[in-house]
Amino acid sequence: MATPAAFAAQVLRGRWLMAYGSFLIMSAAGATYIFAIYSKDIKSTLGYTQEQLNTVGFFKDVGANVGIHAGLFAEIAPTWLVLAVGAAMNLGGYLMLYLSVTGRVRPAPPLWLVCLYIAVGANSQAFANTGALVTCVKNFPESRGVMLGLLKGFVGLSGAIFTQLYLAFYGPGGGGDTRPLILLVGWLPAAVSVVFLATIRIIRAARSPLAVRREYRAFCAFLYVSLALAAYLMVAIVLQKRFQFTRAEYAVSAAVVLFMLLLPFAVVLREEAALFKNTPEAQSSDSPALTAVTTVATKPAPPEALPAAEEPATARARLLRALRPPPRGEDYTILQALVSVDMLFLFTATVFGVGGTLTAIDNMGQIGESLGYPPRSIATFVSLISIWNYLGRVAAGFASEALLSRHRLPRPLVLAAVLLLAVPGHLLVAFGVPGSLYVASVSIGFCFGAAAPLILASVSELFGLRYYSTLYNFAGTASPVGSYILNVRVAGRMYDREAARQGAVAAGKGLTCVGVRCYRESFLVIAAVTVAAGVVTLALAWRTREFYGGDIYAKFKEARSSSNGNGNGEEEGVVANK
Repeated sequence: MATPAAFAAQVLRGRWLMAYGSFLIMSAAGATYIFAIYSKDIKSTLGYTQEQLNTVGFFKDVGANVGIHAGLFAEIAPTWLVLAVGAAMNLGGYLMLYLSVTGRVRPAPPLWLVCLYIAVGANSQAFANTGALVTCVKNFPESRGVMLGLLKGFVGLSGAIFTQLYLAFYGPGGGGDTRPLILLVGWLPAAVSVVFLATIRIIRAARSPLAVRREYRAFCAFLYVSLALAAYLMVAIVLQKRFQFTRAEYAVSAAVVLFMLLLPFAVVLREEAALFKNTPEAQSSDSPALTAVTTVATKPAPPEALPAAEEPATARARLLRALRPPPRGEDYTILQALVSVDMLFLFTATVFGVGGTLTAIDNMGQIGESLGYPPRSIATFVSLISIWNYLGRVAAGFASEALLSRHRLPRPLVLAAVLLLAVPGHLLVAFGVPGSLYVASVSIGFCFGAAAPLILASVSELFGLRYYSTLYNFAGTASPVGSYILNVRVAGRMYDREAARQGAVAAGKGLTCVGVRCYRESFLVIAAVTVAAGVVTLALAWRTREFYGGDIYAKFKEARSSSNGNGNGEEEGVVANK
């Protein structure tokens, strides 16, 4: 009768289906992390040197991380349009890259055009992140660390998920031609985004006390399902390394992965059922839920507009007033945040700390090849990085939130510890200890993953949520800057120089270096700058210790207590982020 229809309507309009849709979008939005699997085919089919291949990898990182335009677009456009643009870019960019690598494009495209293809395809990740991740943070502002950990965790798992699907769809033997993987990463993320276009949006109605009480429990349920998925992927990777799987066995493995990705929908139904049962009268009339209740994530009055009495005498005085920052935690303007010392420290730490781990991930295929590991082991390294990337993200999200709420521990302090933890992994690569690449891939993958939610949560906490779409994407531009410096200019050049010293010839497969010396000097440099990034982050933790010593979520709690909602909510209409 009417009740099932009302419940179905609540599920479709509710926060939890929006969160679940975001998790699925993010689980398909990390295709850039498996570049190491198919990069060898790009290098061999197009005849690139290592420096040229690293240049392609750099533009991949630029596309994935430079998303300021996506953030600015999201400030004025509805979320569904942001996701639709990202889906179109993903399909177009990776499809053209696939056609180029398979020789279906008549003359082989020049290097700059291949870089453009992969940059466009990877840049769709910025639109997916902005559309899904930023919307979730604004819908769950008091649980942003946990939410960011889960969202970024699903991105971290995406590499292993894509590997399982690729082996089921295209690969009977766990090696060989990886070019169909490029096609898979082109159409699958676009399809997932299109499915959830109407689901991902800002929800304006306030949450009821019941919804707030159940929130952390629901996030823990999502965490348990994702942990089970990560554990299964780990077991599958180990078994596939030890035994030769048939095509049918790969298909069964992929079917289990898809089933586990559907399991969180049960959490959505459970949470919405609890809310529906406790607010039966709210289901018959939806319009009261729209009464002037605005999400506390966006405060309408920018701080620089406060003094109206005195008119600035000069343009210089007006500029100084515009640059004067509000207290930490209030809504900064974009300009105030960009020129702040806190943002400078965060940006520097990301360039040299995250940039080093990104360089290791992008070069893991060539590192394994230079140290004599077989192709199946190299694929294992990439999958291990993906899984530990996930574990780092969820661990950092949940642990930093617990440490912050219980002990007022600054989030930048946790970030400093994570960056310093990556240094042993870099040193293991540098010295090429036999068998140590397994440990190095775990260490680097975990630290790379853990840094992401810590940086993004710090940006939202220090500079507010009003312009988070843009500021989040600005912080992301630091990663490709670090990748260019450490990957292209340091690791790529040192690799080619060592290959030339060994007398390698660029014939068909490009310059190939063999031995520990291929990456020794470059990863010693990376280890040193990572230590420096950790020191910079410690300085930021010291600067923000008083801010984190208070209740940084106090304004959200006050706003929630002054408004009553039915615990579910409606979207604001057409524009998502305003």
